[in-house]
Amino acid sequence: MTQLTNKTVVFLMGPTASGKTDLAIQLAQQFKARIISVDSALIYKGMDIGTAKPDAGTLKAYPHYLIDICEPDQAYSAYDFAQDAKQQIQTAFENNETPVLVGGTSFYFNALEHGLSNLPKSTNESREKYNQLLKEKGSAALHKELDKIDKKAADRIHPNDSQRVTRALEVFDLSGKTLSDLQGNKKPSIDYPIKKIILMPPRSELHQRIEKRFLSMMDEGFLSEVEKLKQNPSLHEDLPSIRCVGYRQAWQYLNKEIDQDTMIEKAVIATR
Repeated sequence: MTQLTNKTVVFLMGPTASGKTDLAIQLAQQFKARIISVDSALIYKGMDIGTAKPDAGTLKAYPHYLIDICEPDQAYSAYDFAQDAKQQIQTAFENNETPVLVGGTSFYFNALEHGLSNLPKSTNESREKYNQLLKEKGSAALHKELDKIDKKAADRIHPNDSQRVTRALEVFDLSGKTLSDLQGNKKPSIDYPIKKIILMPPRSELHQRIEKRFLSMMDEGFLSEVEKLKQNPSLHEDLPSIRCVGYRQAWQYLNKEIDQDTMIEKAVIATR
């Protein structure tokens, strides 16, 4: 086995169901590669079916790092990811391996390629405050408040992206400075050259794959997996883990807020 390129970090990127995992395994079969997951859902333990986590046999044959590193109620930020990924990249080079970072979480990739700002760390009190505001007002109303404080951030954050909306408000609350101002001074988290491989199947084909995969997850027991999560008293629908695509919709279905057909439709659309 040989190395792909000396001291080069490979970014294997693409949307859900584009074939990233299969290609990563092919690279690991042909080269001395270290597969590092770049997925904000695969970090959670006990969330296997709905995240399309590689099965135990695959992980044994081709280890994926940064999978199953958090409990579903545990906070894990882009900063945490950048630190963990840098350590894995360093370990790969020490072992004469090429680090292949595979996933679809763009803000994790951005954290490595473009760096992170010196943002204030979230506190339990501030998260509780904004989770409560989210329940009371909704994401769209909070987005309007953000627009008054930090128009640049509001323009690039979708009103339905409640996690990023509340984080931007929280940053201003904690620091007195806008997210846009704090993000003005950044440097890359890694100093190695990056080679990007981007998978982008035709949209119609991708949509078919996504729907087929979600229906397969249902057959594999996805609802039972979410039901088990619901039995954990520390979990609720405002946590990032439960806001993961598919889990949020299944949670709503199990709460009898939507019917099964609506759940499937919403999950498939959200995945696109």
